[in-house]
Amino acid sequence: IMLPLKEKDRPIVKKLLEAGCCARCVLRFCCLGVQSAYRQSYEDTARELCAFVSDKENNGSQDAAVLEQHKEDPPSKKMKMDAAETDVQSEGDSAVVATVMEEGDAEPADSDVCVVCLGVLQQFCDEAYAIKISEVVKAKNYQFDTMVLSVSLPAQLSVREHSCWLHVKKEVREKSMCLDMDDVIQVKEAFKWTMQGLVSKELGGIPVFEVGVGFTHPETDSDCHFLMAVVKALEKVSDEKFLKKFPCPPTRPASKCIAQDVQCLHVSIFVAGRYNKFSRTLPQTPWVIDGERRMESSVEELIAAPLLSSFRAEGFNFSSSGREDVDVRTLGNGRPFALELLNPHRAKFNKAEVRQLQETINQSSDKIRVRDLQIVSRDAMGHMKEGEEDKTKSYTALIWTQKAINKDDITFLEETKVTQKTPLRVLHRRPLAVRERVIHTMSTCFLDAHHFHLKLRTQAGTYIKEFVHGDFGRTKPNLCDLLKTETDILELDVESVDVDWPPSIPE
Repeated sequence: IMLPLKEKDRPIVKKLLEAGCCARCVLRFCCLGVQSAYRQSYEDTARELCAFVSDKENNGSQDAAVLEQHKEDPPSKKMKMDAAETDVQSEGDSAVVATVMEEGDAEPADSDVCVVCLGVLQQFCDEAYAIKISEVVKAKNYQFDTMVLSVSLPAQLSVREHSCWLHVKKEVREKSMCLDMDDVIQVKEAFKWTMQGLVSKELGGIPVFEVGVGFTHPETDSDCHFLMAVVKALEKVSDEKFLKKFPCPPTRPASKCIAQDVQCLHVSIFVAGRYNKFSRTLPQTPWVIDGERRMESSVEELIAAPLLSSFRAEGFNFSSSGREDVDVRTLGNGRPFALELLNPHRAKFNKAEVRQLQETINQSSDKIRVRDLQIVSRDAMGHMKEGEEDKTKSYTALIWTQKAINKDDITFLEETKVTQKTPLRVLHRRPLAVRERVIHTMSTCFLDAHHFHLKLRTQAGTYIKEFVHGDFGRTKPNLCDLLKTETDILELDVESVDVDWPPSIPE
């Protein structure tokens, strides 16, 4: 691959090599966006840069010298980064390359580590490191189709990059190149362009899976101590103030970056369905009061346990279309719910396997039952919350009255609007507010002089218990007002939650 560099790039390439930049960082500062240029071997890139800055008659010897400088193994001859000597080199291309390559043995502090990327684009951009990454991923036993490579870099790279940009800024302006710091290819991008294909190849070309690679460089941690929020600070600091705090070009480090542990992260998988709750002693979510657990299980835990195990996920987030109290049953077609499974190691399940998961959940407890279990997308989750307050819910309540009643006393009930202050029982976790809700229909079934069944279809978000007993007058009107007697609710069942999601799956 011939590097698509232009004549105006020549003095910049020369100056960057002289400052101690590696071959790939030189390409970055030349704003070279051709990904294939970063994928070719480091030695080939260094050879081409050498030919680019050299006189034709000296190409052969200079190629070997630049290659010698940029080898991974410690070179026998290294560039001496002395600012005074660097400023002297002005006799032409051949003088620069000769000075870079013909210095005597380096002092202990010298090295071939890039002054900008601190070795990330040198030592960690080859097949050997790709194999190391893939071995870690394979050992964690994830299942995935495609892979995304993410990179975490030391903050001081931003400082060193800024310093190097200031170093070549004058050359850029003199050549009338309409470039700015933002045009420089980022280290992360160059790393991913080089390594994404290599790692994918090692993993067998194998929803999206993220492999994270991180680097630290303890030797230069102090480089950015004078800047708190590094990137934002670099945008605001003047060139003069920066140069008072940091050398330009950056000093040559003695060591390369240290690769941290490879991190693997699979995007979340979302599983949705509907659940019935048949117990009046089972909360929807773990019930913890004053740090003490009150119930041994919950709806979300009974559903999540088999899913966590089968998907080999590290955690979950549970959501549903509303929630019922611990002593309320959910009957009918059930309540829509969704589970976000975090960092699952397994992601593929066919319809038969999902059906088997549903059966496993249903056999684990007689307190709940799940139907319509399916894997959904993140976007589809929004359907569960769309127009939530406009949806309707149906209930059946067993009502007690203090005064004796007959059938005629409970035939007047009709659609009505109620105003409800936040109930006292939930005021500790919800803000005080006044909400207007609609009770669309009510019907009754007389049982005896003090009991009847009340069936209601209401706007979602209506507090049914408070409508029955009045909550000390905080809900108006209430059943006490309508019947002109004290009333209370003994049992409550949710009969339906009218949300057309998730799609029904035939049994």
